[in-house]
Amino acid sequence: MKLNPIIDEFIVHCRNKYESKHTISAYTISLEQFKEYLKEEFEENPDIEKITTNVIRPFLGWLYDNNKKRNTLRLRISAVKLFFKYCFKNEIISKDVGKIILLPKKQKKLPSYLQPNEIDKLLTLKVDNNSTESQIFTATRNNALMELIYSTGVRISEALGIKLNDINEIKGEIKVLGKGNKERIVPIGEMAIDMINRYKSVRNYVETDSDYLFIGIKGKKLSVVSAWKIVNRSMQGITNAEQKSPHTLRHTFATHLLDAGAELPAVSEMLGHSQLSTTELYTHISIERLKASYKQAHPRA
Repeated sequence: MKLNPIIDEFIVHCRNKYESKHTISAYTISLEQFKEYLKEEFEENPDIEKITTNVIRPFLGWLYDNNKKRNTLRLRISAVKLFFKYCFKNEIISKDVGKIILLPKKQKKLPSYLQPNEIDKLLTLKVDNNSTESQIFTATRNNALMELIYSTGVRISEALGIKLNDINEIKGEIKVLGKGNKERIVPIGEMAIDMINRYKSVRNYVETDSDYLFIGIKGKKLSVVSAWKIVNRSMQGITNAEQKSPHTLRHTFATHLLDAGAELPAVSEMLGHSQLSTTELYTHISIERLKASYKQAHPRA
C-alpha cells in the first residue's frame, strides 16, 4: 500500500478523534515533512511496507539539519510514532516500526532575568514635588516591593506574606514563610532596607490596621494579582526579557549572585529550594553567558 493515502486516512481519523485544530494542524505538518524527508530515500510516494525503523531514525537528524528546535523535533517524531501505531493497530503493517524510536528530551526553557543596568533603571524611584500623597505612596511601595524581591529572591507570595515585625534591620535579616509553611531566614541588603524604611515613612498615607508590610490603597494586604501587574508594568520599556513578572526578579537575584561567585548551596537555601537540582537551572544561564563571551572574544572560538 502506498504511504500518502494512508496518511490522509490517518488525518481524517485524528479529526474525528481530536477536537483541537492545533493538534490536527501539528500532525498534518509533521507528516508532510516526513513525506518530504522520504523523497530523498524513496520515490515520492513509497510503499509503507518499505519504511522500517532504520528508515525513520534519520528523520530526526534531517529535521535538525533543517533548523528545527528540540521541542519541535519531539512534536514531529511523536506524530510519526502515532501514525505507525495507528497503522499497526489497523493491520496496515505487521510491526509497529515507530515504537522503539526515542523522543528527544524536552528543551528546558531558561528563565528570564534582567541585566544590572536594567535593574538600576527599574529600581529608580520616580516621584517629584508635584506628586500627590497617593502617588508617592504607590510609587514608593512598588519600589520597595521590587527592591525586596531582588534583594532576597523571595517568591511574590512570600513577599506579600511578610509582616512589619518580620524584618530585623540590625541583623539584616528577614523572616519568610515559604512553601509548606516552612519558615526560613534570608539576608536582606542595605539598599532594600533603606527603601522599605522609606516606604514605611509614607505607609501611613493610607488608613490601615493591617500588620502586613505591603498594602493596597484601601489599606488591605496587597494581592498577588496586583503585585504581578505592578512588576509587569514597571518592566515595560526597561527590558526585552521575555518574561516580565515578580519571578523574573527572583531569577535575576539568583543569576546575579551566581555570576558574582556565590556558592550554589547558599543560593539554593536563600531561594527556599528543597532540592539543589532546582537551583542548578540558574547555572546554565551563567554557562550560556560564558559561552557567548568566549565566542565573541576568543580568536579561535
